[in-house]
Amino acid sequence: MSTIGERERRKKKIQRKFKNRGYHLKVGDLDLIADHFQQDADEEADHFPHEAIDQLLNLLQKESFDAESIQRCLGSAKEESTTSASSLLFIDAFMVPKYRYDAVTKRFIILEDMPPLVHGEASAKTELYRERFMLLKQRVSRSEYFSRPEFDSDTTQIKKHEISSVQSLMFQVGRKWVMGMISQLEDGHFYLEDLSASYKITTGFFTENTIILADGEMKNGIFQVITCGFPPLEERIKTLKTHSEYDFFGGSLQEEMVIPESSSFVILSDIWLDDEEVLGKLETVLDGFERDEKVPTLFVLMGNFCSRPCNLSFACYSSLRQQFGELGRMIGKHRRLKEESRFLFIPGPDDACHSTVLPSCGLPNYLTKELRDVIPNAIILSNPCRVKFYNQEIVFFRQDLVYRMRRSCLITPSFEETDDPFEHLACTIVQQSHLCPLPLMVQPIIWNYDHSLRLYPTPHTIVLGDKSEQKECKIGETACLNPGSFATDCTFVLYRPSTQHVQLSAL
Repeated sequence: MSTIGERERRKKKIQRKFKNRGYHLKVGDLDLIADHFQQDADEEADHFPHEAIDQLLNLLQKESFDAESIQRCLGSAKEESTTSASSLLFIDAFMVPKYRYDAVTKRFIILEDMPPLVHGEASAKTELYRERFMLLKQRVSRSEYFSRPEFDSDTTQIKKHEISSVQSLMFQVGRKWVMGMISQLEDGHFYLEDLSASYKITTGFFTENTIILADGEMKNGIFQVITCGFPPLEERIKTLKTHSEYDFFGGSLQEEMVIPESSSFVILSDIWLDDEEVLGKLETVLDGFERDEKVPTLFVLMGNFCSRPCNLSFACYSSLRQQFGELGRMIGKHRRLKEESRFLFIPGPDDACHSTVLPSCGLPNYLTKELRDVIPNAIILSNPCRVKFYNQEIVFFRQDLVYRMRRSCLITPSFEETDDPFEHLACTIVQQSHLCPLPLMVQPIIWNYDHSLRLYPTPHTIVLGDKSEQKECKIGETACLNPGSFATDCTFVLYRPSTQHVQLSAL
């Protein structure tokens, strides 16, 4: 039987998780939830039901927040926990917890207030860049190449470099390493700036607003870059060990669990519902998996869901609604897939969302109502979004980044290590710890929700839906893949989470 102290600690954790989602529990409701989960708690260990509470929060999103709804959702969550679907946790971009790095205490602080406003104040834009910089700076401070030795007698064979602030360059001579963000403070002139100052540089390597480490020296008031690159990667296990008490990904902190070898995800991008040929090929794919001995755990269908952009001149929303209904009925014909698999829908850049800003909301209820009537367990999430399968973290993002990043490059990328544009892209976003490091004038981002695009710690897998050729590569420990365009190339991907194996497939 738990002590009073253990019960109070449990209640504080529950209250904290609800605050992260924007809910404030009354005393009676908090006691009700604590008593409910205490019945199933493991008395021999400090067991906290993270996953069960996350299921409860997901169910409450569709209910009014009162005692009756909480009681009803508690019963539903208990029923769902007995199914295999409980191993899947879906996290909308607008539900990702927000952390701010404190340079004084060298710790992250979770912002537990109400969810940030979509229309932020002007200071939120400055904070966006500051947090990106501080996130990478604290990561670099632990790098074996740039960390300061604990003792002067450190005999390591690795040559260590000291990072100077940009402001200190005017007082120092010789070659120095600096860390800063590439900014275009004047038309045609690029500057390297950190939190202290900015200096003009003569060359750049990646896109504007990316954070780089540069080796160079000051000459005539201009920082002459000799070599530069992205901040070095940090192993995921090292990041988790350093910040073991934080849940950056969202959902819950889980113990290591064995993922079933038979589990698999089918990932498709560009499902044009107004194209009969595309629908016919999609039905062929569904027929094939229906006959498998073990059906896939999850189908991920990424936009665009229409062959034409759904902009202000688009006048066929009623037709698109019917086409989603036809898709639902097509899935419903495959009994095993409907009953045993889950279906996740992620909008594309040209789909009927509120705007082109990131993160973008999920598909409107108006369009998906007929689909959800046939497939009740369909999941409609934002772009980007996150999925936790057992203890594996997977990020999904639908955006034509290869083309846009190449257009925004300051100079042509080096092809010494690879000439694959997708591998260049994957390397950029993983080392920048951000899904979309494009300038805000090229790709607007909601300032207060920039944290939802962070990749820290690096997830196990990143799925980048892009209309370019399907590809897969590994950056460090992270598997990066592009399923290709199903509408144009009939390509898709079969992903096995247990081994991170990516099978590039096509009809």
